[in-house]
Amino acid sequence: MNSFEKFQRFLIFFLVAIGFFFGGYYFGTKGYLIELRKNPPEVKIINQYPSDTTVDFTLFWDIWDSVSKNYLERPIDPQKMLYGAIKGMVDSLEDPYTSFLPPTVNETVNNSLEGKYFGIGAELGVRDDQIIVVAPLDGSPAQDAGLRAGDKILGIEGKSTAGITVTEAVSQIRGDAGTLITLTVQTQNNEPREVKIKRDVIKIDSVTWKDKGDGTAYIRIGRFGSETNNEWNKVVSEVNSQMTELDAIILDVRGNPGGYLQSSVHISEEFFRGKPVLYQESALGEQEAYMAKRVGAFDKIPAVFILIDGGSASASEILALALRDNINAKLIGTKSYGKGTIQDAENFKDGSGLHLTIAKWLSPKKEWIHEIGIEPEIKVEITDDDINNGRDPQLDKAVELAKEI
Repeated sequence: MNSFEKFQRFLIFFLVAIGFFFGGYYFGTKGYLIELRKNPPEVKIINQYPSDTTVDFTLFWDIWDSVSKNYLERPIDPQKMLYGAIKGMVDSLEDPYTSFLPPTVNETVNNSLEGKYFGIGAELGVRDDQIIVVAPLDGSPAQDAGLRAGDKILGIEGKSTAGITVTEAVSQIRGDAGTLITLTVQTQNNEPREVKIKRDVIKIDSVTWKDKGDGTAYIRIGRFGSETNNEWNKVVSEVNSQMTELDAIILDVRGNPGGYLQSSVHISEEFFRGKPVLYQESALGEQEAYMAKRVGAFDKIPAVFILIDGGSASASEILALALRDNINAKLIGTKSYGKGTIQDAENFKDGSGLHLTIAKWLSPKKEWIHEIGIEPEIKVEITDDDINNGRDPQLDKAVELAKEI
């Protein structure tokens, strides 16, 4: 018996003794759920696992055996059946951000966070039970084909997307470089259109920058991936070494679907220290603050502007609110996507993965923007005419305000 098991036994024995003394009761399992009441004190240890719930798996195995023995088409793939059963279990949670990923899909997702995109290069989501484009990725075939944040994906290769999950849509759209895929796309309330896109393999830097003149640095963050922190550090070094005067910074997270939460914390720390970047709240309502701890290079910048739009989600929104609430950064553009939950990604030895919603995140002012989004202080729309003529009024507005500093 190890020391932890000894402690468990001691704890249960201790609670039983107190229960008898105060006339209370207990129920204990190795799971475990213990409740002690009647006369103070009251002690509750609530089991967060379903081990105290009896589930009869007989039906599952009966159906498994029946399908295996009697289904017409042969051979039956038991591995595919297993993945399908797991997927059904996870999908029963009805959370678009919780999903089981078979090995091939999981590899695609992991590669995307490293900046390697196999397919069309678009982050997908669900809004009003409809598959949508959260954001086309910078330099991707999707972006080149004219897909925009908020576009509805009504069909994939002529088949309706009604009722399918994001994971299923990703699985259907992915494919080898050089192959074509046809999507049925609807922009706002316009007529649906067929879009043919050639899949590709693309490696894209997540952080780039330009000197906009008059002491203004423009920094584009395309995602929050595995290399983003290193790429950010490189850009910060270049900005400081190449710009003799730095009065304003414009951060562009338009069309950035998010990624690693820690990257949003890392970038936020460049601008302030000793304040919360966000709060993580568990299912039990317990809150944990993510504090900015390191000494940043941009903490003395007079003005910071952040460009957001409907494709700015998750970590992009964390960064935007952290800088708005802590250093009064001004948000420019249109309302963000509104994703306020945190997922834990777990990879398994067969190559599959599980993305599981484990918590919600709150802004430094403890605002939850899930399915609401962030309204910018300075609203600037981009029209179809602007896009067709290569104009960017949102960036132009930020540069104009920066020059007034």
